[in-house]
Amino acid sequence: MHAERPRPLAVAIRPWLLLAAVAANAGDWTQWGGRNERNFVSDETGLPEVFAPPCEAGGGTNAGAEAAAAGTNLLWTAKLGTITYSTPAIADGRVYLGTNDEHLDHPRVRRSGGGLVLCLDAASGRRLWQLPVPRLRTRNKLFNFDDLKLGICSSPAVVGDRLYLVSSRGEALCLDTHGQADGNDGPYTGEARYIADTAERPDKPGRFAPADGPPPPEPADLGQEDGDIVWCFDFLRDLDVWAQDAVDCSPLVLGDHVWLSPSVGVDRSHKFIPSPHAPNLMVLDRRTGALLATNAAPYSAQVFHGEWSSPSLLRAGGRDLVAWGGGDGVCRAYDTRFEAGTGGAPGVLTEVWRFDANPPHNKVRDGRHLPYNKNHEGPSEIIATPVFDGRRIFVGVGQDSRHGPGPGCFSCIDPGGRGDITRSGMVWQSFDVQRSFSSAAVAAGLAVVADYAGIVHCFDAATGRRLWTHDLDARVFGSPLAADGRVYIGDEKGYVTVFALAREKRILHAVRLDSAVYTTPVAAGGTLFLAASKTLYAFRRPGD
Repeated sequence: MHAERPRPLAVAIRPWLLLAAVAANAGDWTQWGGRNERNFVSDETGLPEVFAPPCEAGGGTNAGAEAAAAGTNLLWTAKLGTITYSTPAIADGRVYLGTNDEHLDHPRVRRSGGGLVLCLDAASGRRLWQLPVPRLRTRNKLFNFDDLKLGICSSPAVVGDRLYLVSSRGEALCLDTHGQADGNDGPYTGEARYIADTAERPDKPGRFAPADGPPPPEPADLGQEDGDIVWCFDFLRDLDVWAQDAVDCSPLVLGDHVWLSPSVGVDRSHKFIPSPHAPNLMVLDRRTGALLATNAAPYSAQVFHGEWSSPSLLRAGGRDLVAWGGGDGVCRAYDTRFEAGTGGAPGVLTEVWRFDANPPHNKVRDGRHLPYNKNHEGPSEIIATPVFDGRRIFVGVGQDSRHGPGPGCFSCIDPGGRGDITRSGMVWQSFDVQRSFSSAAVAAGLAVVADYAGIVHCFDAATGRRLWTHDLDARVFGSPLAADGRVYIGDEKGYVTVFALAREKRILHAVRLDSAVYTTPVAAGGTLFLAASKTLYAFRRPGD
């Protein structure tokens, strides 16, 4: 591990940061990372000290009180699909998340290998509404979108009575949080055909005329337990984006703007990028879904494999910036202010700084550039979300899980500069952190992160000194949550391990759920929510 002495930072902690969360009620967790800065830290207290599922974990139940009697501090469980990557959002007494449709229970729609958006009652786990998102299939053998049947990977962002997420079909969706129960809000009113659309396309959407496509599906009758799409922006059709495996960006909502990435990637050859001019980061109008701006100089042709990071908000140099990790391994920050486009073209996002998160020894050896993922070496993209703790940015690099473990890097960045800040903005780096999906939790002077190999690392956030590590003996896809003096993290074997949020390692609790945990724990309203692949668990101390 290489560490430099901390440098004076031009950014001070400002009062606005305390109000930066897009929250419906105090104690809600309304988006990926909980707040706009995406620091995975909750202010919740009184969470259960120990918790456990029923002895016979059978994939979940909505039995409420019956389930609570069978587990330890278990409030309820709810059945999900077979794979769940979407971390829940909790707002106004409701839980929102995505999964796949392998356990779809719908009287009018059949399973398609696609995704499913669920809205549940936070007190009981009862399903309030659902939105099936049929899998997008084409006859083009190089089109490799959602072949793994991962379903909805994006974590929702909730603002008032609107929910924003990216669908498994490559769309930005705005949904009514009440579903069809309060009527079909427009301008989008085609949900009946949308949820029934399982037809195969002749080619990649966006590259054939509408007349060449399949006939419209027979509409399904809508009920009050169906989801309500307010607007839909199609990346594949409107931007000619070709994604790799999945689109899983979790939107960032700032005022009337929705920031997100369309997830540009390679085709099935894993060598060719079919959409080299597609934008990497974009802004939509929160009310209408209209495209407002894209990054000025798309670097899609330089993407290694795919783009799966999510944007975060920071403040530096007296201005608000949006940071995002690119598929070329570079973390960039953009000014939140932009000029409107002319002649029907979108506006342009101004890049303020960029930081190459791959250290030189991961890219070059003996004067030769190391190829991407050859012999488990070479540079990596950024999959994690850049985390802002009020002064610094923390971010690691990683690769597709099928590439296995390999060399990585975890960086602490001073975001106060301009231009290329790879050297001037580097506060400290750790090369002990291997390839990672995990975003950091920064609290109590500590920075906690996990790598894909399953090692949890705890650093002194200011200096980069590694304080302790722990091998979970399982791969990690999610991020740690710091809450109530503890750190919670799940792994692929289905265990959730709880550490003390402290400078010395103390394991407080460990429990195995019914399936792999690819998501991040969430604490809201005195309840701990854990989404395993097949079951969503809500744990709460009795009487709270």
